[in-house]
Amino acid sequence: MGRRQSGGTKADGQKSHGLAQGTACVEGDRVGVDDEEMEEKAESSNLDDSPLIGADNTSADYYFDSYSHFGIHEVSYSLLIHELLLVVILCKQFDCLFLILVLEMLKDVVRTKTYQNVIYQNTFLFKNKVVLDVGAGTGILSLFCAKAGAKHVYAVECSQMADMAKEIVRTNGYSDVITVLKGKVEEIELPVAHVDVIISEWMGYFLLFENMLNTVLYARDKWLINDGVILPDKALLFLTAIEDAEYKEDKIEFWNNVYGFDMSCIRKQAMAEPLVDTFDPKQIVTSDVLVKTMDISEMASGDVSFTAPFKLIAQRDDYIHAFVAYFNVLFTQCHKEISFSTGPRSKATHWKQTVLYLDEVLTICEDEVIEGSITVEPNKKNPRDLEITINYSLNGKHCQVSLTQHYKMR
Repeated sequence: MGRRQSGGTKADGQKSHGLAQGTACVEGDRVGVDDEEMEEKAESSNLDDSPLIGADNTSADYYFDSYSHFGIHEVSYSLLIHELLLVVILCKQFDCLFLILVLEMLKDVVRTKTYQNVIYQNTFLFKNKVVLDVGAGTGILSLFCAKAGAKHVYAVECSQMADMAKEIVRTNGYSDVITVLKGKVEEIELPVAHVDVIISEWMGYFLLFENMLNTVLYARDKWLINDGVILPDKALLFLTAIEDAEYKEDKIEFWNNVYGFDMSCIRKQAMAEPLVDTFDPKQIVTSDVLVKTMDISEMASGDVSFTAPFKLIAQRDDYIHAFVAYFNVLFTQCHKEISFSTGPRSKATHWKQTVLYLDEVLTICEDEVIEGSITVEPNKKNPRDLEITINYSLNGKHCQVSLTQHYKMR
């Protein structure tokens, strides 16, 4: 199959409309940083046990070292001229690329319209209720809630965007309904003892990247009344496998021979970093499997770490170059369930899909099965990052393999 539909980092280091993911406050809109320099960085190895460059970083290093990725978290974006001018004007107060990503999220129609529909089509959940918006960003969800008749909305945002959210609330005439609180959920105190509703757009790449879910669970346990409403209340993580020969050759295998020189040490680290991007559904070779269901109303914070078995059944004779993860989000407490998917067969979102390349190409025949398990847990040094381990085996007609691969999202 051909190169993926969206832009990304080319193998020679030139950019084609991409952003590399950086770090920010847990509650804030996600920050993007440009991947101008292709430095070596990862903390888990797919090839041997030798340490990777950057493996000794502490949590304090992550923000300042966020340029040294290999094009993971590539967020394609297209901005109109007036939007770019707006970003330039606001850059005096905010990080420019932070604003670009905020804009990207607001322009994600699937994301924003789904939340709008959940609120406007289910005003009975919000009418005269006290609402907590966790990670409010610009305050768009708080504004939706206020317009739907909420008694009061507490919008918690730890980034500089909180100052702009206050201005947005005032400009739109909701200062008496919405209170913007600047700070981390774990550190602030609400003016009320309890809230009736918690709403949050906490999902990150691979569903759990940035570990914002634990912040939502903290807020739930501290402030949500018994039988209170949490939105969304369910999330499902899926895994499938794809053929991706051309793109892997261009992005990964390139490092084996760079104008006659061996740079395979970079290949090793590039393999360890999952790629966030979209791909053609025609590249899917196997069935899809549900590996994790998260019930936000009931789960504990420790449930963010898990190990789950999987079986992927080949739907045709082909080659497999990568596993792919995506997620669905459900609002089951609505009058009629509302949901959206970040899967490859659905309308694209800014979350895209997460591609985890394999060290070896798997030759698979129709109906053959890849069996294995996936383990996901927050990084011990920086819980915003994810450690992903996949054990997999194939005992097929043309390919017999049993391997373990480690990935790190940061």
